[in-house]
Amino acid sequence: MLDLTDNLNSLGFEAGLSEDEKELLYLRSRSAGLTVSGCAHAVFVYELFRLLRKKLNAEDVCTAKTHVSVGILGGGHMGKQLAKLLLHASSLKPRHINISTKRPETLGEISNIGVECYFDNIRLAKWADLLFLCVLPSHLPQVCSDIRCHLSSGCLVYSFTSAVPLNRLAMLLDHSFIIKPQYEFVACDDVTAIWLLHNQVTTALKHKEVLSASLPLSMNGGLFLDQRWVSAAVYSLLNMCTAEKLGSGKTLRLLNGLFETGVSTKTFTYHSFVNSPSASDPNKPDDLFPWINLVDAQTKDSPLTDLLSRSKDLRDCISIMYYNVFSNLSEG
Repeated sequence: MLDLTDNLNSLGFEAGLSEDEKELLYLRSRSAGLTVSGCAHAVFVYELFRLLRKKLNAEDVCTAKTHVSVGILGGGHMGKQLAKLLLHASSLKPRHINISTKRPETLGEISNIGVECYFDNIRLAKWADLLFLCVLPSHLPQVCSDIRCHLSSGCLVYSFTSAVPLNRLAMLLDHSFIIKPQYEFVACDDVTAIWLLHNQVTTALKHKEVLSASLPLSMNGGLFLDQRWVSAAVYSLLNMCTAEKLGSGKTLRLLNGLFETGVSTKTFTYHSFVNSPSASDPNKPDDLFPWINLVDAQTKDSPLTDLLSRSKDLRDCISIMYYNVFSNLSEG
């Protein structure tokens, strides 16, 4: 259908703004950039979880279910965009997503395709293997109070609530298996042209320039992601193996298979993850890795952050994996 308003500047968003207000237009692009990148990075973490779960099941060592149960707590703009991207960019089936929100009746478009939507935060926390927090900062204390006693130790909590520091979130939840990306704004010539191409995350990521701008290890477009986010994501996989009582030898083999660089099949060694003298002997492959506190992994330097800074092959591998996640969305 022909859009009669197309190219009519008088009907555009900027038409009614004062000169002072126009100076703040960059905030729109920043908001869009945070939404697009935040959702894309969250889906990437899900895909890493899914791929490792698949390898664990192939080894016949996984005692849990074969799929990853994904919970989204909060059905506002971010929760909706995340759910849509998970359904379009990944192999996640609708029945493996649940959303808890105060107004589940507003999620008809999502519930109609098989996603279960309700208002029961405790039920969601008990059910999820990977729980995305998409709530307002003002709601977070009550939400954390509701779910803190119902999270399993192996449930990874991924928080979009930027205004609450990671250490405080861990205290509120009494849970340290948390990933919370830290974004900063950096100087960029023209971020608006990148992030405001579309108002839907799934559509925006079809564009190569948007996908490139969101690449975790080399973001451009006015946003920068703390590189310890990548370390935390990989450490979460290590913990996943530890939860399955997998020895360090098998754990390294699975993770090296997952992040095979093409140059080396031994990207990771025991000391890529731990360097504490109190850690288990790396020459005892049946010993478990210690459980890694993800709060520490995101607030302190670690052996893994050092490896990422030194290994171009590993960084390139992660970038390729990231692009592959969204390859089915790319423009024809």
